[in-house]
Amino acid sequence: MEHWEKLAPGGLRLLWDDALFPPGTDSFLLSALPRPRPGLRVCDLGCGTGLVGFLLLQRQRDLSLTGVDREERAIALARRCAAENGLADRAVFETLDIRDLRGRLPAGGFDLVVSNPPYFPPSRGLSPADPARRQARTEDTLSLPELCQAAAYLLRWGGGFCLVHRPERLADLLTALREAGLEPKRLRAVESRPGAAPSLLLLEARRGGKPGLSWEAPLRLTDASGAPTPELDAIYFRSTEDTIL
Repeated sequence: MEHWEKLAPGGLRLLWDDALFPPGTDSFLLSALPRPRPGLRVCDLGCGTGLVGFLLLQRQRDLSLTGVDREERAIALARRCAAENGLADRAVFETLDIRDLRGRLPAGGFDLVVSNPPYFPPSRGLSPADPARRQARTEDTLSLPELCQAAAYLLRWGGGFCLVHRPERLADLLTALREAGLEPKRLRAVESRPGAAPSLLLLEARRGGKPGLSWEAPLRLTDASGAPTPELDAIYFRSTEDTIL
């Protein structure tokens, strides 16, 4: 079943389908990591139905967005969503295997690449029977090094790569980034509550960046009472701190 939801009061509308992965907290958190300036050229690798890209456009409307995914059903929904929101001129979605994008998208043609990739190596973790859900969860069709190499190909010199991943994959992630020529620059742990072990990591790397990693204060989802933190409310557009630009 298809669903239309508003990302923010008076804001963009998102289209998603029960047959694919529903909107998740990790995508909202990832969308708040970059610091998008007007005019940026953005590519979302493994964009699914386009949630991360539309969240970036919700925060900064003056962006040029290209979304890439191999799942045709997801790309069709993303295109409909762009048309519904009047963004077809600045939000383009392509059915494309990320491993085959060389020559299909311009080398060094983007200022920012974002990705909410599969978290688990092949044959690890729960493996959904549906192929679309399986490729979104496990690296059966795209490895972490392949993802980082694709991001490096797309980025201009000095461009940024922002992604979300699991804490237990940190060593793999840092290795893959550096081998692709992407220097880790910002790292932020996500904690469900004060004192909890990190459940996610948000990381930004730079193509050609100088060594030096900034470990930022953790992003906490709830306070000691279990209530959402003001930062989480802002990320979900439940406050006036982070709304439409």
